[in-house]
Amino acid sequence: MDTTYYDHGTPAERWDRARMFFDAKEYASAARILGGLVEEVPEQTGPRLLLARAYYHSAQLRRAEAELRVIVERDPVEHYARLMLGRTLQRQSRQEEAETHLRIASALAGDFDERT
Repeated sequence: MDTTYYDHGTPAERWDRARMFFDAKEYASAARILGGLVEEVPEQTGPRLLLARAYYHSAQLRRAEAELRVIVERDPVEHYARLMLGRTLQRQSRQEEAETHLRIASALAGDFDERT
């Protein structure tokens, strides 16, 4: 596979290109670009989170889960990553495991259950 188009340009140009593909709902193409960016700057949350979202929307759920777990391990209070991890686990029929992450995401976002 020729990846020249996907890995061409500066990181900022590739980020813009990945966002363009993501916004156009071309999630697999966005993931190709973002995969390289994440390898280059593994410490940055933004590209990894968008990569996880691209995997999620293109039904690459195991890959999405792996990226989200890296984010949550590094930053346990990243509520959107927790929410996405919960939803990713739900789509894999892992409801019990998903509930833990969804509850934490709700608490971090300030969405507390009103029941007593």
